Amino acid sequence: MAAADGKIKELLQPVIEALGCQLWGIDLQSGAKTKLLRVFIDREDGLIGIEDCEKVSRQSSSILDVEDVINGEYILEVSSPGMDRPLYEIGHYQKYIGEDISLKLRFPYEGRRNFKGRLTAIDGDEIIMVATDHEFLFPIEAIEKANVVPRF
Repeated sequence: MAAADGKIKELLQPVIEALGCQLWGIDLQSGAKTKLLRVFIDREDGLIGIEDCEKVSRQSSSILDVEDVINGEYILEVSSPGMDRPLYEIGHYQKYIGEDISLKLRFPYEGRRNFKGRLTAIDGDEIIMVATDHEFLFPIEAIEKANVVPRF
């Protein structure tokens, strides 16, 4: 996690929890002129409403403006992680053992960066997944982006 992401998480987590939600993850993307800050929130029951997003957005915006942790202009977007929820931390992966995930590695492994398969286990700070009938072990820090593949 980048230093800015860590500072943003440190500032927003207590506020989001005080509003009855959980901070699922933060995604800060830099654009040509403005940055996009996506804040994903969740609840124990998994039911995030527009009202939750509005409350978290108002409070988060105020704190971020006062603390000025994002240089320049930014757009704040608060939402539920959704069915194809991004996975950020080892605890997130733990919740989805047995489910299909897709991931993109920071660097190629065996000539490819994208993998899709069944998450079968967690071993320390590494995930174990089966993709195309092969078992793969990936350190969490080698994963650039991972999402749950929704079942319909």
